[in-house]
Amino acid sequence: MITPFVLGLLAVALAGPVPALMARWRGLHHTPFVAMLLWQSVALAGVLAAVGAGLSLFTHTTGTSDLTWRTGPITVLTVLITVTVVGRLLLSGHLVGTSLRVVRRQQRQELDLLAEWRGRVRVVEHDVPVAYCVPSVTEPRVVVSDATLTRLDEGQLNAVFAHERAHLTARHDLVLEAFTVLHRAFPRWVSSDAALREVRLLAEILADRAALRVAPAKDLGGALLAMATGRTPEGAMGASTVDLVERVRLLGELRPRPAQTVLIALLGWAVLVLPTGLVVAPWLTAL
Repeated sequence: MITPFVLGLLAVALAGPVPALMARWRGLHHTPFVAMLLWQSVALAGVLAAVGAGLSLFTHTTGTSDLTWRTGPITVLTVLITVTVVGRLLLSGHLVGTSLRVVRRQQRQELDLLAEWRGRVRVVEHDVPVAYCVPSVTEPRVVVSDATLTRLDEGQLNAVFAHERAHLTARHDLVLEAFTVLHRAFPRWVSSDAALREVRLLAEILADRAALRVAPAKDLGGALLAMATGRTPEGAMGASTVDLVERVRLLGELRPRPAQTVLIALLGWAVLVLPTGLVVAPWLTAL
């Protein structure tokens, strides 16, 4: 009977306190790939724990031979809680996904009417340097302003284009969409803004790392600072819209950290295994 309560407490911890503590661990930014995996593991583990708490309590109450007026209401309550959690996730996923796709479709239509093709990018008239991408399965767009083309040199432009292409290739938008769904599905007193904020930053750091494969750090840093005042439309992903100070700082600290990489990967695995084991164990015992 203790398993449902452990899973419930774990779900609450993984939704709020744990992300808040992880957000203070700035060392995660040095290993962005495994850090992103860790954040995904924490999010998935939180959902598993929330759903598993209801399922395990339901299994316990229905599995006893002495169902009474006491256990009956508990069974009904657990079913309602589980259905509510799943329902909120599905509703949030529908609302967030539909909204993003409508906004991005409108952006692509406007770009096709107003922007000019130059090579593989769309160029819009704007006196502020800005660069962003509009994700899509079949029709992604990389967009820059004409001020970006005139104020950035060739090396900086190569870094910017590589950054935006990295977002599109890795489909960072889907990761951010998933975390947005989770953030909006749960009440504010449970969920934490830290998870969504940190995942956005990690997505930008990963794109920065991809850009460094084609351009030196000074070119990327210069491009980011030059576009610091630019604004990105809703639903798009912009090169200079998330925590520039931290990202520029990281450009000077690029040494490999293999030990930390392995440690975080193992931590992510352990976080995911814990609720899974607690949910599955009673079923295996019953067999």
